[in-house]
Amino acid sequence: MALRNICTYPDPVLRTKTARVGTIDNATNRLIDDMIETMHAAPGVGLAANQVGVSLQLAVIDLSQVEDETRRHPLLVLINPEFLSMEGSVTEEEGCLSLPEYTESVKRAAKVKVRALDRSGKPYELEAQGLLAKALQHEIDHLNGLLFIDRLSPLKKNIFKRRFRKTSSQTE
Repeated sequence: MALRNICTYPDPVLRTKTARVGTIDNATNRLIDDMIETMHAAPGVGLAANQVGVSLQLAVIDLSQVEDETRRHPLLVLINPEFLSMEGSVTEEEGCLSLPEYTESVKRAAKVKVRALDRSGKPYELEAQGLLAKALQHEIDHLNGLLFIDRLSPLKKNIFKRRFRKTSSQTE
């Protein structure tokens, strides 16, 4: 296992729609292990493959160290995930390893049902609400080239962009 660099905004890989994983082989499993290690080291609760520069439909989520309002969740590996249903809405604070030190309230579905493959290629379905539903939507957005800032109002997007430009010019 190895730590990988996390790509940060405005890296173009974050805006790229990822490709479906065809064969799950040793290289895929090494990538999964690297992503888990990188996510834990960051620390974060989720990581998509394009956040480490790999444009594949692969994400990992680990809420095992986070108290959720429903229950503790095991580590999830999601290969080629897709939403089967989305219900309700909730607005909560979000952050992202690719947008360090920036959080904002984001409107998401309150309950989701997802289909994916696990690391052995076995298909599974998962219903989620609360923090897990938010994490699933956040990571699958990454795989579609979307960041949580894309879900903000135009005013909040402009505030983010101004803040980003100001921060970027101060570090040059």
